[in-house]
Order: sequence, then C-alpha cells, then structure tokens
Amino acid sequence: MKKDTFQISYPSIYAGTEKSEITFLPGKPDLSSVYNPGAADADCRRFFVTDATVASLECMRDFTAKFDDGVCGNDCLLILGSGEPFKTIESVLSIITSAIDAGFTRKDVFVGIGGGVICDLTAFAASLFKRGAAVEFVPTTLLAMVDASIGGKTGCDYQNYKNMIGSFFPARKLYYWPEFVQYLPENQYNSGLAEAFKTALLFDKDMYNIFKNESEKLNARDPATLEIIINKSVRAKAAVVEKDFTEQGMRATLNLGHTFGHALESVAGLGKITHGAAVAWGIGRAVTLSFKKEYCREAFMNEIFDVLKLYGWDTSAVPGAIFGGGSGERILAVMHKDKKNLTSKVRLILQKGLQNTSIEEVTDAEILSVLK
Repeated sequence: MKKDTFQISYPSIYAGTEKSEITFLPGKPDLSSVYNPGAADADCRRFFVTDATVASLECMRDFTAKFDDGVCGNDCLLILGSGEPFKTIESVLSIITSAIDAGFTRKDVFVGIGGGVICDLTAFAASLFKRGAAVEFVPTTLLAMVDASIGGKTGCDYQNYKNMIGSFFPARKLYYWPEFVQYLPENQYNSGLAEAFKTALLFDKDMYNIFKNESEKLNARDPATLEIIINKSVRAKAAVVEKDFTEQGMRATLNLGHTFGHALESVAGLGKITHGAAVAWGIGRAVTLSFKKEYCREAFMNEIFDVLKLYGWDTSAVPGAIFGGGSGERILAVMHKDKKNLTSKVRLILQKGLQNTSIEEVTDAEILSVLK
C-alpha cells in the first residue's frame, strides 16, 4: 500500500472543522513520525488520549516511552481503561479535567489513539472543552477504521444505554495504519468486520461479494483484502456524511442492524458482547423482518444468513447463550429508548435487497415476531 490522502467536507455552520483529512499510511504504525511528541516547533500543544490495551502494544512502546508521568515537552498523554465499561461521562470529564489541569487552551488539539470508544470519548471531550478544541484520530481497530472514527459522531453511554449523550464534532485529521488490525484480538477483529459488512450491504456490491466469496482471506486477515475493505468502507461512509452530516435523511441507513444490536448490548450488559457481533445479529433480525413484511425474497434473506455464518455471527432469534425467557420483551423495551426514534414507535432500517434500503417505523408486534 502507498501513502494516500483524501478529504471529507462538512457544512461550515457546524462546529469542529469544515473538513476531515484522512491519510492512509503503509507499514508498521509509527506515531512519532506523525506527531513527534515534545517537538519545540509544533503548531500547538497536543493532548493524547489512549487506553491501556493500545498503550501496551509493541508498536506503541517507542511513542509512549517519550512521556514521563504523562508529559513530553508541551504535550500530554492520558491512558484510560479499556473497553465499553469505560465509555462513560466520567471518562469524558477525566479527559477535560486533565487538560484543564495541564493548562491546555481551545487552540490546542486533542488526539484520540484507539478504537471506537477512545475516538468517541476524545472527540466528545474536545467538543465540550472551553466550547470546542480541535480533535484528531489515530484509529487502531478495524471497527474504528471502517466506521466509528468517520463522520463526527461523538459520545458516551449513559445509564446502560448506548451513546445516549453526545455531539456531532468531526476530527480534522485521521491517520490510518491498516497494520494495526493485525494486533487485534479475534473478537475485536470480527467486530470490525461486521460494520464493514453492513456498509457492503448498503452501498457496495463488490465489497459484498468479497464477504460472500472470500471469507477465508478475511478470516485470515489477508492484508491486501483488508486494505480494499477499509478503503471502500471509508469512502462509502464519507460520501454519505458529506450529503447528510447530522443524519436528517440517508445517513440514518448506516444504522442498519444497530437498533436491534444496541438493545442486545444493553440487555446483555455493556461490554459483554462486542458491538460488531451485536450489529451482525441485528442485521439478521432486520432482514428477517424485511422478509416477513414481504420487502425481500426468501432467497435474499437466506443468502445473508449464509454470509453471516461464514464469520461466526449469531443468526438466532435471540442468542441463547446470553439470554433466558422473556428476553424478546426486554430487548424491545430497550429499543423504545433508542435515540434514533422520532415517535413512540421504533424506527428501523430494513433491506429490500442489496443496496435497496427502507427507513420506517414498525409495530411492537412486528419486532417481537422476529425475537422468538
């Protein structure tokens, strides 16, 4: 892979930045080559945020070693706990408090180095800090690369509900090293694949065919195949975000599988099941409902199930290993709390076929019919 850069543009009336510049970088991740911590000639101070898992990676050691007690020259590094249990308003406030204590200003920059949780938390903190400081990302998970870091959604979980507090605040720069994917544990890698598969269903037939026909390469983390998946996912989401930044229309389709999936995560206990695994299960439920409503053919539904199974994603009505009786009603109750709902009904993304999507409100009875 060669170094490659492209931009996403945003309406100028929104805070944060008017564009995101995304740079794909080949080879082993080398953050010092981009940020050079402590550099006397840096344009501004940098407040780096990562988590304990990312900080311990072999490819991160040279970078983190530059910080003595979290300080390197004018720059600072804050290491948070890892995973969904730390995606809280307390984590957001800890970022803000640390930046205030270190004397940062709104002209400085926050840099999130990690997966979707770190990107969301760092950007949310930046959007609140002194009414807004710039933010940049180094996504280190496949999920963050193909979805979470792109398009400006920030936030944290609240009272066991996913992403209930947040803002739209895009990063001005993103640096992608696909090599980071090779460091992921299997469940986190598989989680990112699910978000890419969602994007394929919505926007890219060629990428869908890779998932359908080249599962061995994807499951083996073939670098060349992954570069294609990442690049296609980023550009597909970028095209949507440019047209509908605040999700008033077509951007809502990116929530395919998410209303079901977020409810599954909440009922299971945040962090007990990966986001991607929950979304993949949610895609199966959404396609099943599409078939029941006669929006798609049975052959389409069965093919989607076949692809889901290639990656070990659950296609049952409710994952039996997690839930007991009455779980369908519990999932439905959480779905009613979803922030994307506009009325008392649940708003879902349904598939009529490949790249043929519908956004609509559905009845409780229809939802329960695919949860048993």
